[in-house]
Amino acid sequence: MPLYTFLEEYDFSGKTIIPFTVHGGSGFSRTIQTIQQLQPQAAVVEDGLAISRNSVTEAEASVREWMDGLRL
Repeated sequence: MPLYTFLEEYDFSGKTIIPFTVHGGSGFSRTIQTIQQLQPQAAVVEDGLAISRNSVTEAEASVREWMDGLRL
């Protein structure tokens, strides 16, 4: 819920939001859609990175590949 409160308080119009998370099994759930609803004037990357807490120690290559795909 802190993320939603943050997004309700600030205006990210014209900005790009790039979601990523470490989770215990639920992934993003509906978080990306909620971000899009709370920040309708922002571009929200729909292909966010979700890593299981059990895979964090082996995730470096996945994180690098995902970041390279963002073309930042």
